[in-house]
Amino acid sequence: MMKRRTAGSLLCLCALTATAASTAAQTASPYAGEERRVVKALSAKEVDDLVQGRGMGLAKSAELNHYPGPSHSLDLAQDLSLTAEQRRGLEASMARMSAKAKQIGAEILALEGELDAAFAGRTINPAGLAELTARLGAGQGTLRRVHLEAHLETAALLTPEQIARYDALRGYSEIKAPSKHSGHAVKH
Repeated sequence: MMKRRTAGSLLCLCALTATAASTAAQTASPYAGEERRVVKALSAKEVDDLVQGRGMGLAKSAELNHYPGPSHSLDLAQDLSLTAEQRRGLEASMARMSAKAKQIGAEILALEGELDAAFAGRTINPAGLAELTARLGAGQGTLRRVHLEAHLETAALLTPEQIARYDALRGYSEIKAPSKHSGHAVKH
């Protein structure tokens, strides 16, 4: 009888402990700790990417459809057998993109800071929210366009063979390469 009570008590205790642990786990937000960020909505990596003008995956529509980017093309210069003229063109495209992206990234960070400060100071209102988020959306759209334009410029500088080689080197070999009649608007 004593063994039965002890076993029952242990079972009950285990169930209570599991329930308490489950409740504690459910109350912790996945955002826990992020309240200490300078810009609450952005990770340190996202802030650094914006400051440095990095792509952050904004040009995947181009990258995965046979429009290489200038940075990776320059990284693969030897494997792609880039000419001196192609290198110069890619370097110029990269410089333009980087300068614009850094400028826009700084603007986005400033707007994110304004949005964060308005919420932190409890001064946000519907009109201010609409204006800030519209400006943020426009900035993010412009940043994406800048990165996509660089991919257009890059594709115009490379031959179809170099683009196919780029795709293979980047691990996109399963992607069907465009034919001359597929509507791929690359100019050479």
